[in-house]
Amino acid sequence: MVNILFCGNYRVFDGILTCALSILKRSESREPYAFYIFTMDVSHLDPSYLPISRRQIDFFEQVVKQYDPENTVIMTDVTEFYSKEFAGCPNEGAYCSPYTLIRLFADEVEGMPDKILYLDVDILFNRDVHLLYDIDLDGYEYAAANDHYGKYLINPRYINAGVLLFNLAYMRKTGLLEKARQLIKTKKLLFADQSAIIRSTTRKKLLPQRFNDQKFLHKHTVVRHFSKRLFWLPYPHTDNIKQWQVSRVHKVFRYFCFDDILFEYIYLIEKFKRGNPENE
Repeated sequence: MVNILFCGNYRVFDGILTCALSILKRSESREPYAFYIFTMDVSHLDPSYLPISRRQIDFFEQVVKQYDPENTVIMTDVTEFYSKEFAGCPNEGAYCSPYTLIRLFADEVEGMPDKILYLDVDILFNRDVHLLYDIDLDGYEYAAANDHYGKYLINPRYINAGVLLFNLAYMRKTGLLEKARQLIKTKKLLFADQSAIIRSTTRKKLLPQRFNDQKFLHKHTVVRHFSKRLFWLPYPHTDNIKQWQVSRVHKVFRYFCFDDILFEYIYLIEKFKRGNPENE
């Protein structure tokens, strides 16, 4: 079983769907997948901070089971965890949203496997997920690749937390996530959860950039992370192009190798909307 973890509100549906499709389409193994999804309702902070809907989860489950009936989707509402641990904390107004914090509950949610791959939703797999998932983590809390900009601006070993292969069994022993939660509750951190994870790390395995490529796409790239990046032309500026913005992926990046994934996504999302007049 390959275990995948996503986190977010109802707005991450496009990302979860495209990322999962890339995993299913680019991986040759017939081993089933378990997709764990953490969500919560903190609409008191922002009206858009609503959980992933049951209808979205049911549709997503139908899609992944078409690839293998043994694939499973497990949604966990972590609202109570969040209210208990992080309500009113210094990092509640994190640089992205409070949803960036909820992966820090992975050691507290019952039934979580000993090994799980956490993924931001703005990710597509270019090659087989097993190239990443099967990496040996014995004696390491997690494996991660460098942050493309952070390795130059902050520290040569500074990691990007958008792709984290968790050794949860070992993390429970070292208390990494418990220490990270304590930092979130007590200190204002520049990159919130990412900073807390890095500061709480005892031992990590540093991966080659191809496992979390935030700027380029090469033939050897395993994971293409569509995070915010710097463009030099026609003038220096940043942009945040996501993979579900298909026309921009074509026009700006000139990527067409993901078309089998993205065209199926377009078909599926239209099917989902047709069955939902309110376009939830």
